[in-house]
Amino acid sequence: MRPKLLLATAVRVLRQLRADPRTVGLILGIPVILMTLLYFMFSEAPHSPFAPNPFDRIGTVMLGILPFTTMFLITSIAMLRERRSGTLERLLTTPLGRLDLLGGYGLAFSILAAIQAVLAVGVSYWLLDLQLAGSIGWVFVIAMLDAMLGVGLGLLCSAFAQTEFQAVQFLPIVVIPQLFLCGLFVAREDLPGWMQALSTVMPLTYAVQALQEVAANVAATSLMWRDIGIVAACTLIALALAAGTLSRRSA
Repeated sequence: MRPKLLLATAVRVLRQLRADPRTVGLILGIPVILMTLLYFMFSEAPHSPFAPNPFDRIGTVMLGILPFTTMFLITSIAMLRERRSGTLERLLTTPLGRLDLLGGYGLAFSILAAIQAVLAVGVSYWLLDLQLAGSIGWVFVIAMLDAMLGVGLGLLCSAFAQTEFQAVQFLPIVVIPQLFLCGLFVAREDLPGWMQALSTVMPLTYAVQALQEVAANVAATSLMWRDIGIVAACTLIALALAAGTLSRRSA
């Protein structure tokens, strides 16, 4: 991996994104809008004074899920366009290597994901009064990792799609099952055994668990560190597998 080529690729991708301000606005604004809707949805919902506020419990987890989902969708479509337009093939005939190209995409979308995470976490914590026991900084870190995981899986899944419609179809295949089984709706220990097994191999499970640890504990816990490590490892694995698809010829 050569830093100069990697940075050049990242700059190219960021310039392409800047030329489409509507898409950038949606990427940055949708998580904020959804968190605001979530806040008002639970603002008058009855709950026990001895139980956590539903918005605090669900909102903290959604700060990790939303970046993951949006970056998965945007990255898979963006890379598919590169493949179908022939740009990918042309780039791979230059001195630009696979890791340079992949790293440039990862860096560009990670910058966008960082801005998205800052906005969503900042609005939720300082404007919507999201309460959690741990540091808001850890929420930001985990949200960033989730977004990078979405980038890695999006790059990987784009290799198996021939059209943008097919790329979108990977959302219910890859993302939604993880939402169902991550512990957001039903605690993992209450799931049937085979569902618990599926949940164990899904990376979003560990991201959600890490956020729940931050919400419930003042200090960082060993479980949180373990879960962060697993999410980071899954991200690297997804990026490595995505690198192996860059030699595919455009349809």
